[in-house]
Amino acid sequence: MFVHSVYFWLQNPQNEADRDALNAGLQTLKTIDAVSTVYVGRPAETRRPVIDHSYDFALTLVFTDKAAHDVYQEHPTHLQFVADCSHLWNRVQIYDSVE
Repeated sequence: MFVHSVYFWLQNPQNEADRDALNAGLQTLKTIDAVSTVYVGRPAETRRPVIDHSYDFALTLVFTDKAAHDVYQEHPTHLQFVADCSHLWNRVQIYDSVE
C-alpha cells in the first residue's frame, strides 16, 4: 500500500469561491482509476499542541503500490487539476508513506 497525503493552504482562505473551486478540483481526482481510495477533508475541530490545523484542505489518496501512484502523477486528470487550481493555493505539503 502507498499512501499520498497532501495538505493545501489557500491563497485567500476567506474567499468561498476559491474554497469551492479547490474542493471541486479535488473531487475530480476521485475519477482516476489508479487510485484505490480518496478522501478530501478539512481540519477537524481538535485542538492539541501536536495537531497542525492550519491547512485548508487535506487530500488522502491510497494506491496499491508506488507504480499506481506514479501513474496518478502523470494522469491527465491530475495534471488538469494542477493546471486549473494551482493559482488557488500558496502552499502544499505532501507526506508519502508505505506499508
